Formats: sequence, C-alpha cells, structure tokens
Amino acid sequence: MTRLARLVSTVLLTAIFVAGFVAVAGMQTAQSRAVGAAGSAQYTPPKTPWGDPDLQGMYTNKDENGIPMERPTQFDGKKLDDVDDSSEFADIVKERNQRALAAAAGIGGRDTGAGPVHWYEHYDAKNSRAWLITDPADGKIPPLTPAAQKAAAARTAAAAARRASGHGDADSWEDRSLYDRCITRGIPGSMMPAIYGNAYDITQGPGIVAIRYEMVHETRVILLDDSARPAKSITSYMGAPRGHFEGNTLVVETKNFSDRGAYRNANPETFTLIERFTPVAPRKIQWSVTINDPSTWTRPWTYTMQLTKDSNQPLFEYGCHEGNYGLRNILSAARAEEAAAKKSK
Repeated sequence: MTRLARLVSTVLLTAIFVAGFVAVAGMQTAQSRAVGAAGSAQYTPPKTPWGDPDLQGMYTNKDENGIPMERPTQFDGKKLDDVDDSSEFADIVKERNQRALAAAAGIGGRDTGAGPVHWYEHYDAKNSRAWLITDPADGKIPPLTPAAQKAAAARTAAAAARRASGHGDADSWEDRSLYDRCITRGIPGSMMPAIYGNAYDITQGPGIVAIRYEMVHETRVILLDDSARPAKSITSYMGAPRGHFEGNTLVVETKNFSDRGAYRNANPETFTLIERFTPVAPRKIQWSVTINDPSTWTRPWTYTMQLTKDSNQPLFEYGCHEGNYGLRNILSAARAEEAAAKKSK
C-alpha cells in the first residue's frame, strides 16, 4: 500500500471513528435530557426481588433549577425538542446561572447571615430542558375556566378589601403559607427544585413505594393497589395517592386534597394529579405530572423534569417546624413596623 493510500485509509477510519463517537455522544446527551412526557430513551431498569422495576435510591433535581415553567417568549413558535437539541441551549443555561448568581444578594448574604453562595445548591445547574411544560405543545398553562376566573377575581377582591381595612400579610401565623410555617410544600410543590434541600429518597417494598422529601421532611406512602381511597370528606395537604406500574413507569394518581393542598387553587372536588416516574438511564428518572381539573383549567396540562441518582446527596435534616424562629421573626417584625408607623403619625 502506498503512503498516500495509507494516509487516505487512516483519514477515513478516523472520520468513521469520530462520526461514531459523536453519534454515541449525541445519543447519550439526548438520553440524559430524556425530553418528552413519555420519555424518548429505551432503557430497561433492573427488577426488585418481587419483580417491579427498581427505582430505589437517592435522587436530586438540583440541576433543574432555573428552568421556567412556561415557554419563554423568545422561543415563540419553537418546539421544546428543537430548542433542547440546538447549539444555543448551552448559552441559555449559562445565562440562567449568571442570573442566579446576580440575584444571590436577594437570598440574604452578608446582610442577614444567610451565608456565602457556595452554601446553596441551585448554582451551576445543568438543566435538562428549555422549559417545563410539555403539554400543551405551546408550552403554556391553559386558560382558566369561567368559574375559575370568577373565583380568582373574588380572591383578589377579598385580599384588596382586607388590605384596605388595615390588615397585613403577617397579622397572624394563619396569614403565612404552609411553606413558611414549615408544614408542607404540597404536591407537586415538594418535587420542585429550590435553593437547597433538593434530595429525594425512593424506597420500595412489595405493593408499596415510599418517597421521602428533604424539604419539608415529609414521607409519601404510595400503595400499589386499587384499594379505595378514604371518603371525599377526608382530605389532606398531600392527598391520597394510589400507584401502579405501566411497563417500567410508576404511575401515581392522587386525589382527596384539602382546600389549601390543591395545586394553584384547583378545585379539590374535581382535582386529580397524575405523576409518572420513568427510568430513562441507569442514573436518570424522568418525572412528569399532569394537572387535571376540568373545573379550573380548560384542559389538562403536563410538565416534566429530571431526577438524577446521586448517593452523595443523602437527605439532610430539615430543621424546620411550626413555631420556628423564622415565623416568629416575620410576625414580630410586622408588629415593629406597625409600632413605628404609629409613632410617625
């Protein structure tokens, strides 16, 4: 073989190798993003000794920080898959992280003793997608029904009347959110990434799945059967879940929410939450949630994010409880502001 022939052969083999490497890398990237409500990767997880897909382990969603719920206006007319697979996606994520760093002082920082940036988990997030909503295709929350619009207007009017009568947002502990009071972030709120506390522990047993949340130290026990839920009059902040497997996907349907536990002011009488936990790679679970309440929205809608298995992210004690210093200080600060206002008159 001549030197020229050997050179051409080497170049061709190198090109084939590089093309194959790029193709594999592209497949891995697409798999890691696992874009789409149903999951795009064909992955078969291991089984538990009793035959269910094994989802167990410690997970985190810290890399999903900064992803907007709805499609940003800059991407009007574009599909989620097209943006996620574009060359500009890395620049989008970089810009989000820069905004998070710029807003660091808003957390507290030196002024309140909240600590330096490296105390928090939501910086340098990798992000799996450009926005969360996967259905409808336009990436927008569907419109409210006429009844829900009327209820929203009534809530706004009631809040305005309350403020006009001199009542503030910290007159009582009952004025604060369940999150402020360290009671719950609700569902699906507990699945959303925050500045810290983004760890989740999934434990399985025959006929049962338990999910522990680092923030706010809750445990959901999901029965994998068709047993009847409690009567509709028996409600809770986290609702009553029932689950089953569809192939490798754990499907969890939750009802029986209390008024304050229903997501985004949904009607607890007609509200159903459907979650899907789909393993898409050895260390990745795609989690999606469908919000279904015909009394509140004109159609069901779904959003999706990614959980990453990480044994270095064990659940840390969330030292927060009702009656905590934060809540007491919120109320005492409001009383101090009122006293100062009286003196200035």
